[in-house]
Amino acid sequence: MPQPIIAVEHLTKRVQDSTGTLTILHDIEFTLMPQRSVAIVGASGSGKSTLLSIIAGLDTPSEGTVRLAGIDLFAIDEDARAAVRAEKLGFVFQSFQLLGNLNALENVMLPLELQGRSDARALATDMLRRVGLSERLRHYPRVLSGGEQQRVALARAFVVKPALLLADEPTGSLDFATGETVMALMFELNREAGTTLVLVTHDDTIAARCDEQLSIEAGRISVAELDRATSPPA
Repeated sequence: MPQPIIAVEHLTKRVQDSTGTLTILHDIEFTLMPQRSVAIVGASGSGKSTLLSIIAGLDTPSEGTVRLAGIDLFAIDEDARAAVRAEKLGFVFQSFQLLGNLNALENVMLPLELQGRSDARALATDMLRRVGLSERLRHYPRVLSGGEQQRVALARAFVVKPALLLADEPTGSLDFATGETVMALMFELNREAGTTLVLVTHDDTIAARCDEQLSIEAGRISVAELDRATSPPA
């Protein structure tokens, strides 16, 4: 039987603020099998982005752990977590996170170069063509529209063929029509690559396009959604 690509085990996150201890996530548990997609939905401040950051190993839990492809992310040091991210993860953010001093081609080449790929330029060029930006290879982020920047970000995420793509409100900075186009492209690329997708969104229409949904309310997964999320696919 295939093992989950993600196993979140009794995850709790606490932080200190001016009023004392604030618990952001309460004993979160779920698994996700390879090549599935899950939407994490909930109101602003419910803990969605914190959960995504912990799944990526960018933040640490107060209790519990995350296993990514069987690797306990918090039983290894930060250098090892960074290596796991470089090998297995792709990221798409609301704010694009492109490097302003690099053009579109160079932004997409960067993760390949970090892997030591000698064919980085050719692969990045092909990926930008795939997302419809063959005429924008030499353009810098400041002269690209929001939709074009997010397509560059998609190309950068998918060019390394990640096992897992993490997307945090990827249309949050875009108008409705542009957001629809970007989301259609992201789901299309995800199907083509056979990538597992974890998508944080407040948009129920986008969430409905995923195989599964996790609803977080005040840092807790609702019981009905937890039952659905932990069931293996048919």
